[in-house]
Amino acid sequence: MHSANRPGIIHCSTAVLGALVTLLAAQPAPAQDMARVRRTISVLTSPKLHGRGYTHHGDQRAAAYIAKRFHQLGLQAWQPDYRQPFPLTVNTFSEGLKVFVGRQTLQPGIDFIPHPTSGSFQGKLAVVYFDTLAFTQPAIRNQFLQQDLRQKALVYEQQIEARLQQMPELKAKLAEARASIVLTTAKLTASVADTQAPHVRLLVRAQAWPAQAQHVRLDVTAHLQQAYQTQNVLGYVPGTAVPDSFLVVTAHYDHLGELGRRTYFPGANDNASGTTMLLELAEHFAQPANRLRYSVAFIAFSGEEAGLLGSQFFVANPAMPLASIRFLLNLDLVGTGEEGITVVNGKVHSQEYQLLQQLNTSDVGVGAIAARGRAANSDHYPFSEQGVPAFFWYTRGGTAAYHDVHDKPKPLPLTAFPRLVNLARQFLQRLSRTI
Repeated sequence: MHSANRPGIIHCSTAVLGALVTLLAAQPAPAQDMARVRRTISVLTSPKLHGRGYTHHGDQRAAAYIAKRFHQLGLQAWQPDYRQPFPLTVNTFSEGLKVFVGRQTLQPGIDFIPHPTSGSFQGKLAVVYFDTLAFTQPAIRNQFLQQDLRQKALVYEQQIEARLQQMPELKAKLAEARASIVLTTAKLTASVADTQAPHVRLLVRAQAWPAQAQHVRLDVTAHLQQAYQTQNVLGYVPGTAVPDSFLVVTAHYDHLGELGRRTYFPGANDNASGTTMLLELAEHFAQPANRLRYSVAFIAFSGEEAGLLGSQFFVANPAMPLASIRFLLNLDLVGTGEEGITVVNGKVHSQEYQLLQQLNTSDVGVGAIAARGRAANSDHYPFSEQGVPAFFWYTRGGTAAYHDVHDKPKPLPLTAFPRLVNLARQFLQRLSRTI
């Protein structure tokens, strides 16, 4: 819903707003401790946290670290340990994950990744290659349909999958294979799923697959974890004047976990960067001199990579009434910024977006700010769907690493990070005074 239809929007005139912004911009912005930022990102992306996923309790280790930071800052807690537990179901690959083709050993995350719904298989399989002439020549198609693929590894190129949608008979036949090896020329991009298929399915870089290999040996162990207990992490700073109204800062701390015993997804930009920015804002507003009129809540969500599950659970079981949230700022993928930032819901909440544009001065600015409409692409969305006014900020440019093993802390540029923290501080301060 557009902000003009909600209570608590910005009511000041453009002239007054501009004067207030000019006065605020004249105040020196506090220096950002980037060494601390780097340390936090290093902790969140370390192997000890197992990719902050649902293998070897990576999510719980990350949650414990965030809760400890909340406690050190003196944030108030709704629960004694800052945690809001909830269950989820997720398919994981924390044990065996090996592919041997001829004399080659393919490396997980580098040469291949499992499809998120892949099942398990250990053993050697003969390879069958799908002939694309089956699309156009009935004789070849019939020959393929008569093959027994139940103990075979079927190899085909990813680009044919769109054509298979038009030929259900061929699509169903491919699904019979004990293992599917899908060759791709695109970047390996992983995700998670809440179901498990009966057969193995792997996405393999075409360049890594030996031409016309006749056999493949697989060691793939998938574990469907049902009702796995994960948790959001919640804390807040009470407001000085209106403590029962809230500004909320959110970020998801979970990521994709592990591939086998030695490979994991660090998730530096996605979303150690946003979690770190949330902690930096908590560090600022927890100081007595920086407390706002409204309470400021900080929520680190789990389950985002599994389908916004943590934020959905919170919206269904809120720590504070959703109607008491005056505005929510969600931070996800904020580790770059060479090309500025994008504001999801910027076209929905026009007055708050105008405020943001006016605050984006040369002193604290982050360059170009682009507005988007509604999008179900991060944890702001369940709140927006319930009428809570919310922005989702993400930075643009600087890295192509996303949902892969290359999203590491050292290459992460953090180009706009200190300026974006300052912009978020000023934005929340202004909202506290004007809504």
